[in-house]
Amino acid sequence: MALTFGLMALFLVLGAPLAVTFGLVIFLQMGTYGLSIAGLSNIPYEEISSYPLVAIPLFMLTGELMNRSGMAAELIALADLLLRRIRAAFGYITVAASAMMGAITGSSVATVAAVGGIVSPEMIKRGYPKGYVASLTASAGLLGVLVPPSIPLILYGATVGVSISQLFIATMVPAVLMAALFLVVHNRLTRKVLRDGVEGRLEGDAGTLGKRKTSSRIVFDATSALLLPVVILGGIYGGIMTPTEAAAIGCLYAIGMSAGRRLISREGFTRSFRAAAITGSGILVIIAMTGIFNRAMVLNQVPQDIAIWVATYIESPIAFLLMVNVVLLLVGTFMETNASILLMGPLLAPAAERFGIDPVHFGIVIATNLEIGLLTPPMAANLYVAARAANARLADMMPYLGWFFGAALLGQAIITFVPFATLWFRYL
Repeated sequence: MALTFGLMALFLVLGAPLAVTFGLVIFLQMGTYGLSIAGLSNIPYEEISSYPLVAIPLFMLTGELMNRSGMAAELIALADLLLRRIRAAFGYITVAASAMMGAITGSSVATVAAVGGIVSPEMIKRGYPKGYVASLTASAGLLGVLVPPSIPLILYGATVGVSISQLFIATMVPAVLMAALFLVVHNRLTRKVLRDGVEGRLEGDAGTLGKRKTSSRIVFDATSALLLPVVILGGIYGGIMTPTEAAAIGCLYAIGMSAGRRLISREGFTRSFRAAAITGSGILVIIAMTGIFNRAMVLNQVPQDIAIWVATYIESPIAFLLMVNVVLLLVGTFMETNASILLMGPLLAPAAERFGIDPVHFGIVIATNLEIGLLTPPMAANLYVAARAANARLADMMPYLGWFFGAALLGQAIITFVPFATLWFRYL
């Protein structure tokens, strides 16, 4: 095992793609693991032919269409309309808009890109430091995974064998909790980062991103985007559709609404399909190669060995969860979220089961931990995307990022050690 993870670290340091790393590590050690090319040849296809995984490219296409059609901007304009009278309103707008986009894209990085590109310039105009804007946008992007539907939770449910619908329900309270913590930090920090704690106003500014529209028009335009999460989540929780079927219906809704309202050109449609295909296929290739890695681990009883080691040296569920938090935060720092889910989920789930930890609760713990890794370099995708949107340097973000990172860790601690926060629906 030491050689396996040593080779993996070496390939990653050398810049090898994640999919290549997972596959190559096993191919180079087939003799060690008692495997053959013939035995491994069908595994990639078996891994990506899973029905629940079809939801991933569909949700990505939905998010692309919402962003390129301008419906994402309409959501943000609605948030601005509703919240603009609050002191330091644009921070609240950023968090609210991130939650809305999370309910559409299922991706943290996509949420940061969509919200940051629209809100960041407006916040800078009103006197926020660029580093603060980027820090807030990057942190609020975590809601892209905590608000269902969530691509990492789809991956966890598909690989570990847990109900994806229950995972989506379980993440609702953690999403509200994390959003509330970010809002508290914003409320406190704006007293220092803004002059007199109040946003500046531009001359002639109507105070809204939709300033050329009437309030009724802003609400009307945003209705089509607001109905999308209602269709998706209502269908899932109402027992009408599976998550995969809901993803397909949501995708058709986004296509129909974009075309029906003439919000997107033919070229925009083409770019949306191309972007979703490239990103989705990249995830599926990682899944295929991670499947080979995990199959080798299972055939050599590595997950069982980990479970036995944990049960021998760790005496309580609390100590186990504490260890898992530390390990996953480190993994999330150096590895992309989806790949980390595919690697760590199957390895740690048997050990969690030995301690009687609910697999739904454990899935939320894993996903949240790894998402926080998007705020810690070197694999800090949220930071890089938010910094680009705000035209800020990472050094500009450091004075503010620690506060949001601390809030995220506090939220993670509550999610981890208060199971009711995720399993609340079991008590209804």
